This record gives sequence, structure tokens and C-alpha cells, in this order.
Amino acid sequence: MTTLDLITREDLEAFKKELFEKLEKLNINNESYKEKQWLRSSEVRKLLKISAGTLQNLRIKGVLKYEKLGGIFYYAHSDIEQLLGEIGRS
Repeated sequence: MTTLDLITREDLEAFKKELFEKLEKLNINNESYKEKQWLRSSEVRKLLKISAGTLQNLRIKGVLKYEKLGGIFYYAHSDIEQLLGEIGRS
């Protein structure tokens, strides 16, 4: 025989409340957590709405500085913000 566990709406509400309390204690919603210091190529492409080829051209032309660790390109978040600022002014 198998037992059947039922989850009620009240159970879900209690779980939700407990989860949010734990997240607040961890400070997950803190802005400094959301803003990474270094971004990977995929994150930069999504942020700038560009293709992989365009990102490669920005690297080759020296428009965007990067660090390469173990075959993965990393970009400073501050450099991305600066580039966006320059694009906005032109």
C-alpha cells in the first residue's frame, strides 16, 4: 500500500512565507548581488542585444576589454556600462 500526501493551499502559503523570510535573511534581493562584477559572453550579448560575431569584433577592435580564463571570456560590468554610455551619447 502507498500513502498519499496531500498539500493544501495553507501548506503552500506557509512554505511561501518561510521561503521569503529565508531569502530576506540571505539578502538575495540586495542590488549588489544582482549586479555582478564580471559577466560572461552570453550575458554581455543578452545585455547589449548583439550576436556572438559582433561581440568578437568588439574584442578584436579593442572596443571592449576582456579577460580570458580557461577558454571563457569575462567582461567587467563597469566596461559594459561605459560602452552603453558612449553609445547613448553618440
